Amino acid sequence: MVYRVCKSFEIESGHMLSKHPGRCRFPHGHSRRVEVVLVSQTLDANDMVCDFKAIKLAIGELLDAWDHAMALNSDDPRLEAVKGVAGDRVVVFQGEDPTTEALARRIYEHVAHRLASGGVVADEGGVEYRFPESVRVERVRVGETSSSWAEYGVPNVG
Repeated sequence: MVYRVCKSFEIESGHMLSKHPGRCRFPHGHSRRVEVVLVSQTLDANDMVCDFKAIKLAIGELLDAWDHAMALNSDDPRLEAVKGVAGDRVVVFQGEDPTTEALARRIYEHVAHRLASGGVVADEGGVEYRFPESVRVERVRVGETSSSWAEYGVPNVG
């Protein structure tokens, strides 16, 4: 048996899918719901998998960079033109379209790296939050519309 916690976030983001045959190759945006699910077989000294604020701190900078930004494939011929308009609000995906699946994988990898690199995050006041060694990221789900989402994670955790 495992304990499971989920922290949800909402961002507004745009993308262009250069490989798409239809309208998705044009600039468009989504109100995205991001769900990060962590698991542990044990609870910490505070009887938690981890503090929800630790999850927020671990992912906040990444999501802030993506919020109100336009994501494009590095191979998209319109990349420089979009950078000229959007400036630092462009997120470049190297050699792949920024699909919802790719976003979910990137977020998963980001959180997994934060956990693997010591699991300590600090808030703006310097208060440290630690992820116990037993905590693992199980999956990340990213909603694209009210009826569509993509998920990336490890099957059969626990």
